[in-house]
Amino acid sequence: MKLSINQISKSYGTNKALTDFTAELTPGIYALLGPNGSGKSTLMNIITDNLKADSGSITYADGEGEPEDVLKMGVRFRSLLGFMPQYPGMYPTFTVERFLWYMAALKDVGAHLKGKARKQYIADEIAGLLKAVELDDVPHRKIGALSGGMKQRLALAQAVLGDSKILILDEPTAGLDPKQRIAIRNYISRIAFDKIVIIATHVVSDIEYIAREIIMLKKGIIVDHAPPAELTAKIEGKVFSVPCAETDVAALQQKFRVISINRDEQTGQVQLRVLAEEAPTPDSKTTAPTLEDYYLYVFGEEL
Repeated sequence: MKLSINQISKSYGTNKALTDFTAELTPGIYALLGPNGSGKSTLMNIITDNLKADSGSITYADGEGEPEDVLKMGVRFRSLLGFMPQYPGMYPTFTVERFLWYMAALKDVGAHLKGKARKQYIADEIAGLLKAVELDDVPHRKIGALSGGMKQRLALAQAVLGDSKILILDEPTAGLDPKQRIAIRNYISRIAFDKIVIIATHVVSDIEYIAREIIMLKKGIIVDHAPPAELTAKIEGKVFSVPCAETDVAALQQKFRVISINRDEQTGQVQLRVLAEEAPTPDSKTTAPTLEDYYLYVFGEEL
């Protein structure tokens, strides 16, 4: 299975949202990282055919035949897709369970079965999804009465429904508490072995350990595309732990890119995490870089 995105470009008037975006995706998790306006949502809407590209093409191959243009595949390609937009629209008077039954009908889930066998197949899949996203205790609650985090988990469930082979998830953990974020992150990782999963997120820690590759976008252009370990290796020796007095923090912030500030309540000493080409102070020590460090290294001036 391969999704090939070939030189996709898109402009809104004089603003270039994407410029010659090219990538080949096979089963696994791919993370789209970049500040607001970098082109992430535009790309996802083009893949799902909610938006037309100005130029370029997208092809899909299931491993058995020649690659096909997804626009020519039409319904056949859309049947493979599961899309979770950042702001999903849902019917507030529907219950959680009824909404998933409705989505199952739209997706034609279980079309290979008939009658009671099909109904049982859909019921079993919905029950499994509700348990996976921790909504199995509220199947009859109306969507309008759900919290933001619950709606987010329901949006993920409808995207996965029907064993979608290509999942496109826009900020899937937005609004979730830390426990729920970890549960959803683990769930996505678990189902991604036979799916192409594209995740756009601002929560770098959510994809650092599960993404096969990171695609970094800046003003519609790919500025880096590699596995997380390769990206963090590029700033080895450029991340420092810097002890300092509290009175020196402001001056160091003016001079260096400070990632985080921690204060020892017992000693009163402050520990800074700093991105720099050289040691900021004589007592600075290098520390292992993270993907968030690299994100700030690439995009820090724009945040």
